[in-house]
Amino acid sequence: MRRAFVAVAVVAGVVLPPAPAFAHGGDTPDATSFRTTVSGIAPATPGLAVKAIEAGARLELTNGTGRTVEVLGYAGEPYLEVRPDGTYENVHSPAAYINQTLEGGTALPAAADAAAPPQWRRVSGDRTVRWHDQRTHWLGDGLPPAAAAAPYREHRLRDWVVPLRQGTTELRIGGTLDYLPPPTEWLWWAGAAVIMLGVAAAGRWSVAGGAVAGAALLSYAIVRTLDAPAPMATYAAGLIGLVSAFAARSAFLTTLAGAVVAVFGGLIDLGVLQQAVVPVAGPAWVARVAVTLAVGAGLGMVFTGMVRLRRAPPARDEQGTRGRG
Repeated sequence: MRRAFVAVAVVAGVVLPPAPAFAHGGDTPDATSFRTTVSGIAPATPGLAVKAIEAGARLELTNGTGRTVEVLGYAGEPYLEVRPDGTYENVHSPAAYINQTLEGGTALPAAADAAAPPQWRRVSGDRTVRWHDQRTHWLGDGLPPAAAAAPYREHRLRDWVVPLRQGTTELRIGGTLDYLPPPTEWLWWAGAAVIMLGVAAAGRWSVAGGAVAGAALLSYAIVRTLDAPAPMATYAAGLIGLVSAFAARSAFLTTLAGAVVAVFGGLIDLGVLQQAVVPVAGPAWVARVAVTLAVGAGLGMVFTGMVRLRRAPPARDEQGTRGRG
């Protein structure tokens, strides 16, 4: 079992360094103060569905109508076509480049011209497409004026519309953008402190707290995957937390597992404790409980392991002892 634990730790060491790049899931925010809500498609079209995903970072449109549906860009130009045989992108649409990132900072190439005839490039064989859309985001620096003046109140920022077209029929996706006040962060930190003290008091059996935190992290990763790509670090930390349950006899492995769980399962994902909207397919408290458990249990394991290491007797030099005899 010791070898299995070390193997998992080594694999995590390979996976974890690039984790911050994966934490955004291809430009997905860890958490945000802005809620993008889709109210629906008008007129209602059977077989056509749309929703906001990745904490509002993208829209996801599924076309089951059997007919082509166009998403129009910022100048009203054809941007995307979701056809029965897959999804196509107009390489002349400026939106094809602006929407490559959440912030929309991609420089436009010379080919980007909303007035040019469409040139379609097949991007997938799916009838579901996901894209960033600046019409649904808050793009300003800092908070909107109303939110800055009253950050602990909810504010409706605007109603938004994304135009669609099916043949000669004009459609539109409608929705709202709201600012949500932050959660009560200190309560979650207080919970983490209580968990840390409880796990530290458990002594050698502090690894049981690591196993609970590991299970919570894996559950959080699975729930998050239903909405957005989950960070690989979350999966790795969750697995190590579970495996740590078999390392109660090793102070070193307890310390190592606790550090991984606390840092890569909790501390790199603190945004979920600080902002209201998190990329999970479910209530935000799922993410907050997992991160709180990871920080508290992980730090408790680190404390326990380090105390045990300091108390451990020094290794005897067997050969030297025999020589003196």
